[in-house]
Amino acid sequence: MGFSPYGIQSMLKEGHKHLSGLDEAVLKNIDACKQLSTITRTSLGPNGMNKMVINHLDKLFVTNDAATIVNELEVQHPAAKILVLAGKAQQEEIGDGANLAISFAGEILQGAEELIRMGLHPSEIISGYTKAINKTIEILDDLVEKGSENMDVRIKEEVVYRMKAAVASKQYGQEDILSSLIADACIQVCPKNPANFNVDNVRVAKIVGGGLHNCTIVRGLVLKSDAAGSIKRMEKAKVAVFVGGVDTSATETKGTVLILNAEQLENYSKTEEAKVEELIKAVADSGAKVIVSGAAVGEMALHFCERYKLMVLKISSKFELRRFCRTTGAVAMLKLCQPNPDDLGYVDSVSVEEIGGARVTIVINEEGGNSVSTVVLRGSTDSILDDLERAVDDGVNTYKAMCRDSRIVPGAAATEIELARRLKEFSFKETGLDQYAISKFAESFEMVPKTLSENAGLNAMEIISSLYAEHASGNTKVGIDLEEGVCKDVSTMNVWDLYVTKHFALKYAADAACTVLRVDQIIMSKPAGGPRRDQQPAGGMDED
Repeated sequence: MGFSPYGIQSMLKEGHKHLSGLDEAVLKNIDACKQLSTITRTSLGPNGMNKMVINHLDKLFVTNDAATIVNELEVQHPAAKILVLAGKAQQEEIGDGANLAISFAGEILQGAEELIRMGLHPSEIISGYTKAINKTIEILDDLVEKGSENMDVRIKEEVVYRMKAAVASKQYGQEDILSSLIADACIQVCPKNPANFNVDNVRVAKIVGGGLHNCTIVRGLVLKSDAAGSIKRMEKAKVAVFVGGVDTSATETKGTVLILNAEQLENYSKTEEAKVEELIKAVADSGAKVIVSGAAVGEMALHFCERYKLMVLKISSKFELRRFCRTTGAVAMLKLCQPNPDDLGYVDSVSVEEIGGARVTIVINEEGGNSVSTVVLRGSTDSILDDLERAVDDGVNTYKAMCRDSRIVPGAAATEIELARRLKEFSFKETGLDQYAISKFAESFEMVPKTLSENAGLNAMEIISSLYAEHASGNTKVGIDLEEGVCKDVSTMNVWDLYVTKHFALKYAADAACTVLRVDQIIMSKPAGGPRRDQQPAGGMDED
């Protein structure tokens, strides 16, 4: 470099980027966030379009679940990453509504951009937005349906009533079948105190073939493997679980055995057999009928298990093994030895069945109470199954949220229009520059009905204006009926959203947007050295 750098350049190492000021930093950030929310926005709601995402490992995702989409996109822009984090936080907190959070954040940032172009300072916008979100949450409390705060989470109708909207946004047209399946599965494993509901207790087993109407629920586990031996079913049996595998173990120390003649060789192998038999016999004598092994099952051990009429299952995944222990109440033992009676678990039945050409082991435990239940999903292709699984996850997470707080607000964009209307009124009462920000925030709520109707191919403007008209005359529960393309009362359509979902989604969105607006300079140093990932030789390691 011929010239000596000056100013900020001389302070930082060469190769860094420095963006500052409104145009370069703030508006660039806002633009990146808008791009992200344009991606997720079209897949909002029941008529949302699917996205095809192919990640860096060539795995294909076809889904309209925003959380999956933003997880799989490798978002590089730092500001857009903030939105992705807001979406992830929403997914982990509630399990549904990530799309609302991201799209809404993008929308209010777009409003902010217009305000900045009008000449407002970002800090005024932030203070306006903060006032607006606090007011929004007040209004949201007002919109809660009366009498919805006390529900019994064990009554199926009530659960389906609240879950349907969340499932419909992933699998439109099949929400009735799915919701009742998920509700059954959740109610089966719901503990005495519903607040302790564990999402992990509802498992999903995906088996290709059949159709949605073949889906079933199993009280217990469905393992995607066959039994090791020839015994394929057991009723009312005790179970012993061994983590280390059922096999003769080599000794820790290396030993050399000198064998001088044939008899010693014979005796040597005989003692090994006798030893294995002794171990298996000990297990059989303790009353166990089923052996579950966490690692390989030796040939010889298997032979003796057959002889003592023991059923052998092999579960190689550590987590599955843990769930199996939870289902049966067994204690996993490290090495093959005689189990204590307390360590044994109990199952009602273990059987190997064939579902659509795949051999699966079904472990049923009715009396063990609320241990684990499995939803067996059937579908024609893998990507359909993955999407179904996401819908089930959403349903189960909604159930968990509903155990904590069962208040509901009108769905189908009724809540959003009402919020927009009331915030607009509130902004007229404000003085100062905040009012512009608040009214922009209010307008951003129109994104939801607009997007819902656009995704369903309806005329957005007409619908929004008729919604406003209805709400102004006091019908606060009027939303969009997407099937007929008209505005209808939500309580007749039975579309309700959970209050917590909305609450957190809007809160996270506002927080993320304010975070992005607070940035006025971006200083990026030169990326660390080394060859770029995509230019490596083919033999290089992959991303993970």
